[in-house]
Amino acid sequence: MAHFVIMGCGRVGVTLAHTLDDAGHSVAIIDQDDRAFRRLRRNFSGLKVSGVGFDRETLERANISEAYAFAAVSSGDNSNILATRVARETYHVPHVVARIYDPGRAEIYQRLGIPTVAAVRWSSDQVLRRILPEHSLNGDFREASGRLILGEVNVHEGWYGYGLEELEAAAPIRIAYLSRFGEGVLPVPGMRLQQGDIVHAMMPVNAGKDIEKVLSVAPKPTTEQNAQ
Repeated sequence: MAHFVIMGCGRVGVTLAHTLDDAGHSVAIIDQDDRAFRRLRRNFSGLKVSGVGFDRETLERANISEAYAFAAVSSGDNSNILATRVARETYHVPHVVARIYDPGRAEIYQRLGIPTVAAVRWSSDQVLRRILPEHSLNGDFREASGRLILGEVNVHEGWYGYGLEELEAAAPIRIAYLSRFGEGVLPVPGMRLQQGDIVHAMMPVNAGKDIEKVLSVAPKPTTEQNAQ
């Protein structure tokens, strides 16, 4: 089980909080308005933290240093991006995502390596896929026999710069497309993984643990790299 911090107790924030709470995870949800916490059900077991989501004292009351993931889903683009950068750059939270209403801004922040979801294609499910990588294994598509699914793959930043063929050689996947700067991109020979890319791949349904074991950690140096 892991600890998750959510900034924003609106409709999406509440959905995320309840989903993670139901899964047995530890959750802290932050909002400036105490009245927003009324949206949470009575048996919600997580922390309710009043304050500004990018304020360090507020984040620390939410146990940000223990967080596996941070989701900024308030109604303000600037607040969401600022809070996400603090979570990543100050507290080194491994998985972050920011809700962005302006698709143009979303592309800019994708270039900075901050995963974003623009409001025009927003859903709590899309956030879960970015902060709870195993959630993506539910897949976007399942072929007729039920043996293969298409879904997002959690790839460690240590793979940035590696060729897509190297990812496919390391794990039982076939990359269908990348989400790069908010747009779908088909793989071409020689293409390399860049910071901010989201990998969508076909994979065997029962291979999730094997794929995560290989790609969710930095690749091991090759013999040739060690010699250098």
